[in-house]
Amino acid sequence: MMTKTARLAPLLLALCALSALPARAASPPAVESSAGMVVTSQHLASDVGAEVLRKGGNAVDAAVAVGYALAVTHPCCGNLGGGGFMLIHLKDGRNAFINFRERAPLAATADMYLDAKGDPIPEKSLAGWLAVGTPGTVLGLETALKQYGTRPRGQLIAPAIRLADDGFVLRQGDLGVINAGALAAPAGSNVRAIFSNGGKPFVAGDRLVQKDLARSLRLVSDGGAQAFYHGANADAVAAASKANGGLLTRADFESYTITQDAPITCTYRGYTVISAPPPSSGGVTICEMLNILQGYPLSQYGYRSAAEVHVMTEAMRRAYYDRNSVLGDPAFISNPVARLTSTAYADTLRAGIDPARATPSASLGNAVAPHENANTTHYSVVDRWGNAVAVTYTINDDFGAKVIADRTGYLLNDEMDDFTAKPGSPNGFGLVQGKANAIAPGKRPLSSMVPTMILKDGKPVLVVGSPGGARIITTVLEILVAVIDHQVPLQEAVDAPRFHHQWLPDTLQAEPGALSPDVVAALEKMGHKVVPLEVWTAGNSAAVIGVSPHDPAVARALGFPHTDVLLGANDVRTPAGSAAAP
Repeated sequence: MMTKTARLAPLLLALCALSALPARAASPPAVESSAGMVVTSQHLASDVGAEVLRKGGNAVDAAVAVGYALAVTHPCCGNLGGGGFMLIHLKDGRNAFINFRERAPLAATADMYLDAKGDPIPEKSLAGWLAVGTPGTVLGLETALKQYGTRPRGQLIAPAIRLADDGFVLRQGDLGVINAGALAAPAGSNVRAIFSNGGKPFVAGDRLVQKDLARSLRLVSDGGAQAFYHGANADAVAAASKANGGLLTRADFESYTITQDAPITCTYRGYTVISAPPPSSGGVTICEMLNILQGYPLSQYGYRSAAEVHVMTEAMRRAYYDRNSVLGDPAFISNPVARLTSTAYADTLRAGIDPARATPSASLGNAVAPHENANTTHYSVVDRWGNAVAVTYTINDDFGAKVIADRTGYLLNDEMDDFTAKPGSPNGFGLVQGKANAIAPGKRPLSSMVPTMILKDGKPVLVVGSPGGARIITTVLEILVAVIDHQVPLQEAVDAPRFHHQWLPDTLQAEPGALSPDVVAALEKMGHKVVPLEVWTAGNSAAVIGVSPHDPAVARALGFPHTDVLLGANDVRTPAGSAAAP
């Protein structure tokens, strides 16, 4: 018996004729190396990582050094006061995942951002001390270094201390995020004082000096995570929090822990995908979408044809619905990971996709639309031995909660905004929403951050990730499809304009140039509502490394120019970033 997809295959293939993308400037070639590669959102941090590799450090050593350097050079997003995820592949074949996501304060309550009527007060979870969760970055980086690194901590933090103490010269690409963040901070605050030039916006050529941040980095360099989570640093943050209506206490710092779990795994077109497990929603959602798409011949449809965009959108719609409905911190809820990532479940979802019509999102059910701010950063590292690291970490909103405890010098996150502010409230249909991601003491909010690797025969061929809030997952998906299904050159795949659907709102959002006019017309005829998607400079910028397989046939199938080469692709959306080789 023919499936609905098979019966309507001629219609899908007819839509493949509508595949021409609008003309746009060609991407430059990716950076090539055989000695290692580092790709980050800020060129000085990339150089720091490349220098670690040049001196014989491994990928984890370089990733730790980059994590501290970005806290200085990319203050919107790099951090000591936030948290995130690190995915590691070791040359011996082992894979590891370190979860250093922030946690809700121990005094947090489910209704802490509701007014007297029980409605959310958005600004309370976005800015100020009540928005801050316990930071995890320092313990995450220190754990990675202790277990998988080879170089002394002081050696790896020293470049970040120099960049903070001596300052660094700002380029045009640095100015947007820094000046916007400073203006968003309260007038007269220490945030404004640090990130402005005597109260005026920085201009290219100015030097950003951060003496207090250098002091905090020295504290970590000398004493490690113990010094950050105990003693003077924890006391300073707790005192500032208490004085300004926040909930963080020294006990929140002292009780903070990271977790380590097996990565999410699935397969796609003969490749193994390893990605982030909960409390990241990313790995589950990526695998659910790839499992659905595996049933369609995307290479025959054509890159960005109406047929391809339609089925990718339908996969996004269903996976985001599941993401928003049932996923949360595994320490608090039971996540149905095995079911959501199974091929049998994907077969069921695929059977419900009409190749000729868009599915109304409301028909899938009711949940909470994804809510996550975009000012995250991702970086990728591969060394000469085949070790690979993908790190995505964040302070959530631009400049986080826009607060810095006295003389600590580092911005604190507003990660509490990633929780569901109003859980358990019946909607118009009487359904209770949002419990999986409800606020609870010590709980970690659900995240879209999705550091990911693609392996062939047990070895990495792609190391990929991106910032972008709810867009992170679809960004990674589109890069994977471009490279694996269409052999699009890596830099072009990273730079390509993007489209995005997240179940709600029920719109197919597209950056300028992502879809040709003919494709838009065909999609709208099918029932999709296509709307513009804002291009986020730095806010949705992927950092990707391609590792050419030794097998020439596999290398060609992935679009590599030749075997035994590393390709580094910094997103065109991030002019301050770079791919750097040792």
